[in-house]
Amino acid sequence: MEVIDIDLQIADVLRRNNLSVTESRKKILNFFLKQAGALAHADIEKKAGEKFDRVTIYRTLQTFVEKGIIHTIPTSDNSILYALCKDNCTEGHHHDNHVHFVCLQCGKTICLENIIVPEVKLPKGYATTNIEMVVNGTCRDCRQ
Repeated sequence: MEVIDIDLQIADVLRRNNLSVTESRKKILNFFLKQAGALAHADIEKKAGEKFDRVTIYRTLQTFVEKGIIHTIPTSDNSILYALCKDNCTEGHHHDNHVHFVCLQCGKTICLENIIVPEVKLPKGYATTNIEMVVNGTCRDCRQ
């Protein structure tokens, strides 16, 4: 019964964002729904196996970012991680102004959605486009 619910949820998310319901989009969105933390392109590629090529995965991720389904998270090595957006993100308008936590022991990146990035007051003549905050440390699971 739960599988049907997830399939319906995935199809609903895609349709609400005016996207065709394709196998690659369903599978990749399913990975995010099942994952507690963020995913890298390589993680998705590994989970998908040989079903989808790199370009399909890349294009799907870019489309999901543009539609406000997932958001990007910067990393210290300049790669990109992806995580599900909250419900209030829309096409071209991300509202994921929360802290991202990177565990230095297990390597997981977790969205701390209840911790809001503080407002930064810039000097006159500067305009903010994006603020990202990444906190490094040890996660709850690794501390036990």
